[in-house]
Amino acid sequence: MNQNKIYNDVTKMSNYYVYVIELDKAVRYDKKFRVKNPKYINGTACFYVGQSVRNPVLRFEQHKEGYKANRYAKEYGLKLRPDLYKKYNPIPTRKDAEEIEEMIGRKLRKLGLGVWFN
Repeated sequence: MNQNKIYNDVTKMSNYYVYVIELDKAVRYDKKFRVKNPKYINGTACFYVGQSVRNPVLRFEQHKEGYKANRYAKEYGLKLRPDLYKKYNPIPTRKDAEEIEEMIGRKLRKLGLGVWFN
């Protein structure tokens, strides 16, 4: 099947998913990332938190390939961290997914970790 067809065919998908991508710690040198994480504890983990109608594995692949990618996920993404999001999926509405995305991001940031989320 055409890869773009897979990426764009969301008509059969009705659930939403949150996901967490562990980032290379080199992301901490990015000025915008530092500004968003003023309480980052040097040396701790960094993450990108997102939500999508696509399952986390496919969405991670999309980020790495540059399809509708977040810059941090594309350039610094190392691996998915299902231990940080699996219990929330699937999610019935986009609104709920967005709220859970923010909740996970704030929770991780409160621990002194570096986090980027929308």
